[in-house]
Amino acid sequence: MENFDFHVAAREGTFPLIPVEEITAANLSRRNASGNTALHLAAKYGTLDLLPASILTPELLTLKNDAGYTPIHLAARAGRLNQLPPALITRDLMLLRSNSGYTPFHLLASAGALDQLPPALVTLEHVLTKTDHGNTLLHEAAEAGTLDRFPREFVTHETLTNPNISGETVLHVAVFNGHLDQVPAEFLTAENLTLQTANHDTVLHAAAIAGHLDQIPPTVLTHDNLLMASKAGYTVIHAAAEGGFLSQIPRDRLSIDLLIARNEFGDTPLHAAAVEGHLDQIPREFFNRTTLLIRNYNGGTPIGAALRHGHADQLPEEFRPKPPGPLRRLLVSIGLSRPPYT
Repeated sequence: MENFDFHVAAREGTFPLIPVEEITAANLSRRNASGNTALHLAAKYGTLDLLPASILTPELLTLKNDAGYTPIHLAARAGRLNQLPPALITRDLMLLRSNSGYTPFHLLASAGALDQLPPALVTLEHVLTKTDHGNTLLHEAAEAGTLDRFPREFVTHETLTNPNISGETVLHVAVFNGHLDQVPAEFLTAENLTLQTANHDTVLHAAAIAGHLDQIPPTVLTHDNLLMASKAGYTVIHAAAEGGFLSQIPRDRLSIDLLIARNEFGDTPLHAAAVEGHLDQIPREFFNRTTLLIRNYNGGTPIGAALRHGHADQLPEEFRPKPPGPLRRLLVSIGLSRPPYT
């Protein structure tokens, strides 16, 4: 008797080539090394609709793989919940939790496919259902870039500012993944964008770290907001300088006092830019002896940092030191002098 590989059939959509008498619960529920049954793979690859509806039972479709995901979860993640028998799309089955607390609701939101649910199931209670990490459906949509497909009536101040377990709001997640442009403009206020996580990171910090400050309204990029510090003393302007995103800050929002603001180690954004090779993003008029020779608490200067990290070419010509002469090299070697600009 021929042996059929049901996992391969699920991936390749060849169920119709298998004799109908072989399409049994036992054959479809055999697990592979990850605990996936053929129905898991059929849900993932969109071949559930090639199986007889009679085999798509709650018992088979709620079997969990090693991560706690059922075929219903995987159909939702693939945006193919419409391949399930309508009778299975119930509140209880949509609230099944994986090992980390993800429900089919969350995965549908990520896929931008909440419209595949009966309208009666799309409620505020379900929208605010949280994973074990505290993510709501909106958090998942914000990460995936499907907020623009989220039912508009649930995109409110309350839902967008609802924090997960780390204190990240939907706005934090959206901007970190480059999707803040999917949030209605009326919610991009200074109050909302300066909400803090448990580590005191604001939405502005997330934007600066991920390189999406260009999605922040310029009116929010004020002097005080750019100097907001995390628990570790990490300011928005430092994050932008370190990541190479100072060019995303409008020119009229930059100032010398921002660029020489110190963190808890005494480093300024100029130090951070010099270390990472981003001095070329700073307007030339901000370079002078005061700014480029400002010392951190260890005595290091932006010029010294640029030289040590191989970015001397980003310094104005007049600040690039000439090679030391024999006497200077001798004095440095015996500890009676320090290297220039260190």
